[in-house]
Amino acid sequence: MIDEERPKPTGDDFRAISLHIGLPDALRAQAARLYWQAFGEKLGRVMGPDDRAHAYLCRVIRADHAIVALDAGGTLLGLVGFKTPEGSFAGGGLGDLVGIYGLFGGLWRSTLLRLLQREVDNDRFLLDGICVSAAAQGRGVGTALIEAVCDEAQARGYPAVRLDVIDTNTRARALYERRGFVAACSEPLGPLRHVFGFDAAIMMVRKV
Repeated sequence: MIDEERPKPTGDDFRAISLHIGLPDALRAQAARLYWQAFGEKLGRVMGPDDRAHAYLCRVIRADHAIVALDAGGTLLGLVGFKTPEGSFAGGGLGDLVGIYGLFGGLWRSTLLRLLQREVDNDRFLLDGICVSAAAQGRGVGTALIEAVCDEAQARGYPAVRLDVIDTNTRARALYERRGFVAACSEPLGPLRHVFGFDAAIMMVRKV
């Protein structure tokens, strides 16, 4: 596994970035906001309004299922979550949804999210979201997090890393392709496209 703290010394982009396995508790709310900024457009119709989504994420985030990038002052620059048989970074269950959205709100949200989510992949290490703060864009944070999670996968004995990217997120897909990910298949959402706002999820895989 990666070290608890591992500075990235190579290249100008990495000089002020350190990577940590696990999310410090003091950064939990900040991580929830960052995650929602990255995925709110995709999940907003289901997980909104914003204040409820933030509360839900703060409740369900698993600190031990993330790698975070911090600057020299400890500010959160970005994070990558991952999924294991023990859980996922931003998973949660029906009880969590009901606790935040009420019984009816929790039930219909749970049904839609189950249709969207994929199973744990026992053969490949599965990402559960990667996000970088707006202030850190262009500093190599996304690349550093991708390489860190690939290292983590290799340390855990996985032969490959898998992620899903929506068809409209061409910028993210281009980054993944530059880092060695290859599109394996595309899964259409069908009628769910009217709820989530995109047509298909593309599975991408990188051998480690």
